[in-house]
Amino acid sequence: MSKAKIVDELQAFLEKLVVADLFSGAVLIALNGVPIFKKAYGLANKSFNVPNQIDTKFNLGSMNKMFTAVAIAQLAERGKLAFSDLISKHLPDYPRTVADKVTIHHLLTHTSGMGDFFNEKFFFSSKDQFKTVEAFLPLFQDDPLSFEPGAQWQYSNAGFIVLGAIIEQVVGQSYFDYVREHIYKSAVMPNTDAYELDQPIPNLAIGYTNMGDNFQPLLGSRRRSHLFMLPVKGCPAAGGYSTVSDLLNFDIALRQHKLLSYKYTNIVLSGKVAFSDEIFAKYAYGFVDERVNEFFDGRVKQKRITGHKGGIPGINAPRDMYLDDGYTVVVLSNYAPPAGQRVAAKLRELINYKQGTHPTMAKPSVSR
Repeated sequence: MSKAKIVDELQAFLEKLVVADLFSGAVLIALNGVPIFKKAYGLANKSFNVPNQIDTKFNLGSMNKMFTAVAIAQLAERGKLAFSDLISKHLPDYPRTVADKVTIHHLLTHTSGMGDFFNEKFFFSSKDQFKTVEAFLPLFQDDPLSFEPGAQWQYSNAGFIVLGAIIEQVVGQSYFDYVREHIYKSAVMPNTDAYELDQPIPNLAIGYTNMGDNFQPLLGSRRRSHLFMLPVKGCPAAGGYSTVSDLLNFDIALRQHKLLSYKYTNIVLSGKVAFSDEIFAKYAYGFVDERVNEFFDGRVKQKRITGHKGGIPGINAPRDMYLDDGYTVVVLSNYAPPAGQRVAAKLRELINYKQGTHPTMAKPSVSR
């Protein structure tokens, strides 16, 4: 499809979703760094009828893992740490039953055996206490590993909290200050940060959900604000805020090697381990590396898409970097999945991509 046809088809699709109250948020498509479509839909604040705008700040959910992974890679590039380092090398007070087994590589690829911080301790905690990386550690640091590190893949928010703690120990400053200076500022992302939600933040979207405080559905209920379900501040694993334009700038900075050299950009973006039952994608370092089929004039070509999505109650934020064709897709929604994922999937269809396997992408043993 031509760019104009893609935009026309996307607008028609989005308008149907909005009429059905299935999407609220902002969408940006760029080609070679230049936006060809950007538009906002729905309400950022239903109580005051405030509309979403292109510069509205949306909660990213797990998309923050990309920033944490890039920060770790920057320190590796500078020789401050190695991906093979054990946790105990940088956090000597962390429980040794875990710290003497788990490496930074395990943490970055979700193969550590660590679990989550969205657990019973979290749900019964006062959410306003979670303003530092250190505050999250008691939620999980005494938990045993689910398996020997490297034996399998299991998504772990806890692992990225530990990565944040390692960053703080290595650089001697807070995680939030480091990423603000070395990622957000370097990539020109002025509207991106882990904001403290008990403070007034201009132009911030409230997420809406029909789930309860324990993330279980409230059947038949109207959407409600998700703010009292979340930590008061984002963390190295999730919960920061950004705009579609800032995330395009992050994409450009990665492609132009403003954040990492060519070598380390490739290390971060290249798939390392298969996850779940997927054979067409691998988890890299804070990014997902997918192989998809492009269909054109009866021919099929293998193409790569990398990125990460966020998705919990009131948040759905897919971001795709089409590495071979130069497209960037950013969808930020203040509704729960699959609100944003529907849009990202539709764009793959319009760009004529379909999920596909590659001869070299057969599911491997998990690398240790």
